[in-house]
Amino acid sequence: MQPPALPREDINALGVKYRRIPIMSIGRDVYCDTRLIIQKLEERFPTGALSAIQADKRALENLLEKWTIDGGVFVRATQLIPPEMPLLNDSKWVKDREDFMGRSWAKADITRARPEAIAHMRDMFDLVESTILADGRAWVLDTKGPSLADINAIWPLHWLVSMQGALPQSLFGKERFPKVYAWLDRFDKAVKDSKQSAPKVTTLKGAEAIQYITQAEFIEPEGSVDAEDPLGLEKGQYVESWPIDSGFGHRDSGQLVALTRQEVVLKTQAKIGHRDIHIHQPRTNFRIQAVGGAKL
Repeated sequence: MQPPALPREDINALGVKYRRIPIMSIGRDVYCDTRLIIQKLEERFPTGALSAIQADKRALENLLEKWTIDGGVFVRATQLIPPEMPLLNDSKWVKDREDFMGRSWAKADITRARPEAIAHMRDMFDLVESTILADGRAWVLDTKGPSLADINAIWPLHWLVSMQGALPQSLFGKERFPKVYAWLDRFDKAVKDSKQSAPKVTTLKGAEAIQYITQAEFIEPEGSVDAEDPLGLEKGQYVESWPIDSGFGHRDSGQLVALTRQEVVLKTQAKIGHRDIHIHQPRTNFRIQAVGGAKL
């Protein structure tokens, strides 16, 4: 587990500057951003995949992902963190959040933003209640169990409902959104059942994880750079890559290994062990640019 605020020495030891968590490592391939992590897990373990097969259902799955992350839902959810939350009295944590989000986390500003955030979040609850779940289905895609579409849609609601004081019960009570709360309960039960049937997880300390990663091999073959990509970058070129929606003050840099429509792969070096690491990041909401025109 990594601390909620910087510094995160274990990640830094791998030569990774990306500041959001979680990240995932399979061998010496390190994956940043939850969306890319899920994509890689779906590809690597297809028997347990949760993504839709039919094109129309994949479309809804992808739209829900973009709506909750890129469409403003997550940003509005963060504005509903209760002003009386103890962590807001921790100046170090507040400064870290401001660095992460690029906006004020002062209590007065959070209080000022709450009414507008409540209005936007009530709209999301209503959309799920009155359209997605309106016909009585148990899951978003009318599947037997939760799918990736459910995960894409449920996480900001689940986060807020579980945070005491985030949502005013007079506007977000179970009597107003019975289908949403029943969906949340089903999801909690499905997660609990999955944990009980899953293999036991092996926990490593930070130093153990770093040693394991740096002594492993790459799990993915080295890719290529799309010759038609509009950025016009070349394989081997020295580049920077960083998110532009949050955590944008922390840039990874290295040799460009691969560039596709979905992801960018940089080669950097771990600070411990000094072995090469491949950092994988998605293209969505990430910026990539050459550094000084250098090519290694």
